Amino acid sequence: MEKIIDELQEAKVGKILENELLANHTTMKIGGPADLLIIPNDIEGLINAIKIISHYKLPWRAIGRGSNLLVSDEGIEGVVIKLANGLDHIDIDGTTVTVGGGYPIVKLAMVISKEGLDGFAFASGIPGSVGGAVYMNAGAHGSDISKILKKAFILFEDGSTEWLTNEELEFSYRTSVLQTKRPGIVLEAVFELKEGKKEEIVAIMQKNKDYRKDTQPWNFPCAGSIFRNPLPNYAGQLIEQAGLKGYSIGGAQISEMHGNFIVNAGGATAKNVLDLIQYIKDTIYQKYGVEMETEVEIIGRK
Repeated sequence: MEKIIDELQEAKVGKILENELLANHTTMKIGGPADLLIIPNDIEGLINAIKIISHYKLPWRAIGRGSNLLVSDEGIEGVVIKLANGLDHIDIDGTTVTVGGGYPIVKLAMVISKEGLDGFAFASGIPGSVGGAVYMNAGAHGSDISKILKKAFILFEDGSTEWLTNEELEFSYRTSVLQTKRPGIVLEAVFELKEGKKEEIVAIMQKNKDYRKDTQPWNFPCAGSIFRNPLPNYAGQLIEQAGLKGYSIGGAQISEMHGNFIVNAGGATAKNVLDLIQYIKDTIYQKYGVEMETEVEIIGRK
């Protein structure tokens, strides 16, 4: 590993940390160490890092701001690449917004609203980064990324880059081709919005923000929604109907505010969360015959 670290440093890829606890980089505050954590300075640094990692055939994965992730207590083998301040550039040209994969979604929604651009207000309370939002087709309040994304600049495992159009990203509910057929990192995203009235957009954003504040437990470490909605049912409603709100295993607890959130109530481990997820799955299937599928991404050593 020392040789690899030396090459990464020579290439000036960015910040490099060995055996860094991912609990420090996830919104749930859970996760064991990554063999190597890289926080790239910029797109060039990220591309150089991928080329070196690929040369040594090291396993790797990218994360954004750590939402929608549950990292195992044993951590992650290989390299974790964190998209953060080095990939947070933004350019607004009329109704077209080009933004780096590390840009925070909440901040982007605010910037866009101040420009009087309509179409992004649904995302005002979504945690995480642009890259993660494109990767999983994040959505809320009846809309999602697929409705506004024009194209995305993707870095693939072999170090090659390519612009993929909305159609080529093959969006579906909380899914894109980046999760299935073509694993890659979102370096940039281009959104096409519409001109709107600033006051109306800000009002909608505030309404969405208030709704999340009143119904979701963001005062506790959590990853966001744990389960996909098994339409026409809603995950949170099923869990609440089953009387599971407040149920806990170790430090992991089903939120008292929203059934589809598991919070770290103090000292929770990934095993606590996984055991609680399984308990929910078993209970909902026994009561309603509905199979629950996780939305949160579960990664790391087993």
